[in-house]
Amino acid sequence: MGAYRGQMARVPLFPLGTVLVPGATLPLQIFEPRYVVLLSDLLNTMDVPEFGVVAIRQGHEVGADSVHDLHEVGCLARVTQAAALGDGRYLVVSTGMRRFHLDALAPDAGTAYPTGEVTVLEERTGDEQQVAELAERLRLALHAYATTLGAEEPQWPEDPTALSYEVGGAVGLDLGDRQRLLAATDTETRLRLGLRLVRREQGLARTLGVVPPSPDQAWNPN
Repeated sequence: MGAYRGQMARVPLFPLGTVLVPGATLPLQIFEPRYVVLLSDLLNTMDVPEFGVVAIRQGHEVGADSVHDLHEVGCLARVTQAAALGDGRYLVVSTGMRRFHLDALAPDAGTAYPTGEVTVLEERTGDEQQVAELAERLRLALHAYATTLGAEEPQWPEDPTALSYEVGGAVGLDLGDRQRLLAATDTETRLRLGLRLVRREQGLARTLGVVPPSPDQAWNPN
């Protein structure tokens, strides 16, 4: 499981205005001093450079008093690339690893950046037959959505859990829907929700010509 081998851990947090899911790539531009310190700690003091990404429910990303409320379920991210730009900014690429529940913030951590007490969540599947059937129906729905848009269709994962996490990015869902997918208790639940959301978006695209914008920027600034 990387740096955290127990079910409970204290982890550095990076609150963002986006939702990271396991398997997804997260590019970041880091410039705020406290998150530069976080990056330094990740690269210089941790055997495995992992931190917790949690979506902001209320507030914004930048500033000392920026975050007022955080969602309860986030995703551990592992740094895979980091480069200094020479002007106080850093480009960082990380990958989503495993979900966690944010139990509490840890104001006594003594860090410049937020730190949280978290419980790492197991990946539960649900009913295997239902999961297989739902995964196939979801692939068909994603195909119909791509056809409606006239878009090139990617190769969808064979693994149902990985497929369930693809939905948010595949149809450009907003933060609230993406957070609901991340927080789903198991793969079966997430596939059911994903199927409803894809069909909703496909219906909007077909009847109204409404195509949602991509929910993420190319490089997510802190």
